[in-house]
Amino acid sequence: MSTDIQYVSDAEGKPVGVLVPIDLWREIASERETAYLLKSDAMRQRLQEAKNRTEGISLEAARAQFGV
Repeated sequence: MSTDIQYVSDAEGKPVGVLVPIDLWREIASERETAYLLKSDAMRQRLQEAKNRTEGISLEAARAQFGV
């Protein structure tokens, strides 16, 4: 993953923005979403339960079951 961040400056040279590679942006967005979800105790518990779940069906089996 490239981390070549480019800074955007105004006429006085003051940094006013950044350009980041899309892969880095997606990683940042994912981390922000996770942090948002973990703010809720209920959501934190649901995510932990889902992470620890050992039963279920594969994506391929679900797609076949629903004809997708």
